[in-house]
Amino acid sequence: MRETKESITILMADDDPDDRFMTKDAFKETRLLNDLRFVENGEELIDYLRRRGKYVDVKDSPRPGLILLDLNMPRKDGREALAEIKADTDLRRIPVVILTTSKAEEDVVRTYNLGSNSYITKPVSFEGLVTTIKALTDYWLEIVQLPTS
Repeated sequence: MRETKESITILMADDDPDDRFMTKDAFKETRLLNDLRFVENGEELIDYLRRRGKYVDVKDSPRPGLILLDLNMPRKDGREALAEIKADTDLRRIPVVILTTSKAEEDVVRTYNLGSNSYITKPVSFEGLVTTIKALTDYWLEIVQLPTS
């Protein structure tokens, strides 16, 4: 199994259960040991990050070192959640990687303007997702230096 230089929690916000399942399998396929957690919409993401509601216990909701964020979700979409994260002085240092089906140039520009750290269009095949997750984790977990808190 691959060990990264520092084990961090990765939090994925995505409302599609199939995408969450495939991402979990892609992480297994790349033999990544990091803790991968899921929330299903932008409201849950903000609750998790601010430790509200069912995420109050730090043992059940460790601070993520990286967020994978879908844009098109119910209740609070990824764009709204991203704006809220990057406006919060306590949360803005957490890298946010947009991982979405949208290829719209307006989404790319808007999310970078809001402070996203990367924008990735979800691959359509599982093999493509494995390749993407491997590249994403190689970069974010092995090459760059992330803030410790």
